[in-house]
Amino acid sequence: MNRPSWWQWVASYFIEVPVEELSSPTNPVLQVSLSRGRYQLTTEKSIYSFEDLYINYRQAFQRIELPHDGANVLILGLGLASVPFMLEKIFAKTYNYVAVEIDESVIYLASKYMLGRIRSPIETICADAVHFVQQNERLFDLIIVDLFLDDVIPKGFEQTPINKMLRDSLEKDGLVLYNRLYRTSTDKQRTELFYQEVFKPVFRESSFLNVVGNWILVGGR
Repeated sequence: MNRPSWWQWVASYFIEVPVEELSSPTNPVLQVSLSRGRYQLTTEKSIYSFEDLYINYRQAFQRIELPHDGANVLILGLGLASVPFMLEKIFAKTYNYVAVEIDESVIYLASKYMLGRIRSPIETICADAVHFVQQNERLFDLIIVDLFLDDVIPKGFEQTPINKMLRDSLEKDGLVLYNRLYRTSTDKQRTELFYQEVFKPVFRESSFLNVVGNWILVGGR
């Protein structure tokens, strides 16, 4: 696991400090930088991870009842592992994680910069999240859907069948948290339509949290 030098850490509070850049077939631009003392993973159009400053999920976790320690958590879209990092370091939760990420380069960067800082067990699977959900037979207490290819959600997760499979992958009192863009008028229209026509009919208990330019949809079995 890489640690920033002291001068990089100090400089990051004044300017964004580039650390590493990669390209992959899935993400033509992947850049790790230091900003405000935290590792940040960005693409050309999106922020994939930002440690405890990944604000949309941090705010969501503050506003729901989190599962008990030892719960099983599925993360679809790993990034630099901001979700397990926050749950452990900020919310003092120890969970058993399965993290599914389609891009080997993202897994490499997460392993290099962040996974070594997390004590909770994390099983990392390089796979298409659609295929994983279709074949999954395990049940989870919490499912995090944080799937973007740059700023686009994979088509399968816009459709009813996969969302039904997500619901069926939940324990009885489990929750799905589904990250959606809610910034531009187009984003808002798409997210509201998805919530009303797909998400709400699938999840008997459903709501949404408005968090800094995104909606986190909340669904229970």
